[in-house]
Amino acid sequence: MGFDREHIVMLPMIAKGHLILFLALAKQMQQKTGFTITIATTPLNIQYLQATISSTSSSPNTQSHSNNFDINLAELPFCSSDFGLPPDTESTENLSLKQIGDLCAATVNLEVPARRLILDIIEKEGRPPLCIISDTFFGWATNLAKSSGTVNVTFTTSGAYGSAAFISIWLNLPHRSTALCDGYFTLPGFPDQSRFHISQLHHYIRAANGTDSWSKFYQSQFSLSTKSLGWLCNTAEEIEPLGLEILRHYFRLPVWSIGPLIPKDSLKNSSTSDLRVSRQPAEKCMEWLDSHGSDSVVYISFGSQNTISETQMMELAIGLEESGRAFIWVIRPPVGYDMKGEFRAEWLPRGFEDRMCKSKKGLLVHNWAPQLEILSHKSTGAFVSHCGWNSVLESLSQGVPIIGWPLAAEQAFNSKMLVEEMGVSVELTRGVQSVIVGKEVNRLIDLVMDKSGEGGEMRKKAGAIKAQIRAAIREEAEFKGSSAKAMDDFLEAILSTRQKQKS
Repeated sequence: MGFDREHIVMLPMIAKGHLILFLALAKQMQQKTGFTITIATTPLNIQYLQATISSTSSSPNTQSHSNNFDINLAELPFCSSDFGLPPDTESTENLSLKQIGDLCAATVNLEVPARRLILDIIEKEGRPPLCIISDTFFGWATNLAKSSGTVNVTFTTSGAYGSAAFISIWLNLPHRSTALCDGYFTLPGFPDQSRFHISQLHHYIRAANGTDSWSKFYQSQFSLSTKSLGWLCNTAEEIEPLGLEILRHYFRLPVWSIGPLIPKDSLKNSSTSDLRVSRQPAEKCMEWLDSHGSDSVVYISFGSQNTISETQMMELAIGLEESGRAFIWVIRPPVGYDMKGEFRAEWLPRGFEDRMCKSKKGLLVHNWAPQLEILSHKSTGAFVSHCGWNSVLESLSQGVPIIGWPLAAEQAFNSKMLVEEMGVSVELTRGVQSVIVGKEVNRLIDLVMDKSGEGGEMRKKAGAIKAQIRAAIREEAEFKGSSAKAMDDFLEAILSTRQKQKS
């Protein structure tokens, strides 16, 4: 497929997980088309993206924030203190729930500098960008595109099922308007048999009534996002048939499943050593994993922005020790403490870390670990996860079954799908206020790690999804997977829209 020189502008939500996926999408599109891609975000997030690009590029060109992928980084001025936030707050990282809400509400003010950017592009190039690709949370980009003579496409960094559930819940607040039967309710857009439970809703969603600040933000932005030309979704057609069917039927828009946007090197049938990074924690983790047998290690991580309560942490440690299984646990201070602060031994059973270290049964990694490298290692047999979508994709891309512990956002809906639709997960608990006991931790770890019975079936299904993911992104001379085709279809649709605008 040949392409004329075009320009696409991307507007990611100011959260690191979203920024990374927009960058991955930008690289993929630029390499496929040769288009100029501009990612527009706030100054500190520009610095974060520059550092990320530099770490994967030997000679980045910082002149006008560009690099050898021909991806431009354009600053959108933003002063967090104007919105009652601490100075230099330009990401959701390490914020309280109220502060995250305030930051979300403040992002609508990025429309003004984004409009200036689009006008500058029109003045310089003599025509508007081919399209604007905006985050689900930036519905205002739909109006911006329309008034600038171009079109907006929404990119959801989550999966289809989780996105559809999260958006339908905010647009309809069904737990308030429908009768609850034992805590269950039906959700517009979803089959009646796919019932949801009140415990799958974060407490701020349960409290929402349509007039609160969360409702005002989500309902306005999601309503606008559903009026875009179509949606790009970070999933593959084969792994989320129901979710994609719901998303397409509910929004009545084209949905192009162009994922998963994870490094292609990790999807090759190569040894784990090819994926290793040079950072010290990575080397320590890899050496430790090398000393254990195939599918023998449980990996525990709750994502970069989450942690659990003190009592949950204590019981999780008790359950891990009782299981006798080897584990790697990415651990941070519990809820109520500075997540980047010093870790206290009192949050774990007395002598726990020393015992695990001496017996080589457990490796506690503080704050950060190379997740994809760990999941791709032959020794990793299960993943205790918060069910954030990127973590789900990384796990399934390596055929690793999941023990779900959803904490926020659409994670409970991802977990529901993993259990009910995919059959690759069991759920341990939900949220940071739930009560767990070590014996239940032990029981579920044994269930999933046991290669016979239910654990064996989950592993087999995860392995099948691993193969589907690899097939979806393959693009060779005689074969093009569904996600590769979806990217072609999207580009064809967007270029066709440009032609119609000319005529």
